[in-house]
Amino acid sequence: MNKSICRVILAFLITATLVACSAGGGEQTFEPLRPDENADTVNSSDGKGSSDSAAPESSSGAVEDSTWAPLMEWAVIPATSIIRGTATYSISGFEITTTEVTRDVYSKVMGDIPQQVNDGADFPVENVNWYQAVLFCNAYSKLLGRDTAYVYTSVGDEFYLNDLSIDYAAKGAIRLPTENEWEVAARGGTTSTYYWGTEEAKNYAYYAQSKGPVAVGQYLPNEYGLYDMGGNVAEWVNDWYGTYENKDMEDPTGAEKGTNRVVRGGGWSDKVSALASSERAKKAPLYKGHSLGFRIARSAM
Repeated sequence: MNKSICRVILAFLITATLVACSAGGGEQTFEPLRPDENADTVNSSDGKGSSDSAAPESSSGAVEDSTWAPLMEWAVIPATSIIRGTATYSISGFEITTTEVTRDVYSKVMGDIPQQVNDGADFPVENVNWYQAVLFCNAYSKLLGRDTAYVYTSVGDEFYLNDLSIDYAAKGAIRLPTENEWEVAARGGTTSTYYWGTEEAKNYAYYAQSKGPVAVGQYLPNEYGLYDMGGNVAEWVNDWYGTYENKDMEDPTGAEKGTNRVVRGGGWSDKVSALASSERAKKAPLYKGHSLGFRIARSAM
């Protein structure tokens, strides 16, 4: 074919293509790229997806943030019961931390910490009122990507929580243990006055001291692997202080209202009698002291 004819045909084809593209350009739409909604999505600290960095999912459906989960060690407490007089209190299985909340953990979760009686990152946090312990529980739940157990409308002076209610049905939500959960955990399956039975108390508990608390986990644990359930610092629990009801109950949560919250376990300045598994004390929820801290619990997931 003649070269000049070929050039004419090629020019015609190019012109026709440009005109077609120009005519259709106003009708074209472009959808942004979206991840497959059915595909697994993973977040990692460096922004890169990796199956190795996926956070574990609890049976409640919440994805637990693997960054914060290792802050505390947990023990699984089996379902059991407590006999009070002629009444049986049935307690469902739950989880509780093996130690009291430490100063290091408290400051990481809350970003700040009240004045402490002495130094030590692994010492139990103290000088916190009941509401501060509750706010810690909610903050930790949020860091783990879970629902919160405590609901309130506003925070007042000294961290007082207005219109407060507790959602015990929030699976896996961090909260303070109920009084009866605490006692079940402290006993470790025993029925003796002290969870160490007739052994020497000084091997299991730090008490009758004058210089403040010590690092958690320094003494022998009970049969559930829980440390310092007696001594070191006494511990806030959820319940209002009131008279035990003399009737069979399932997962009792204490009095409906009151002026004091229950304190359990005895502290570093107490006599050994305060460390008995059934011994209870009471403090106004706004009270703060250097021999009073807390540990946390959650319903079984």
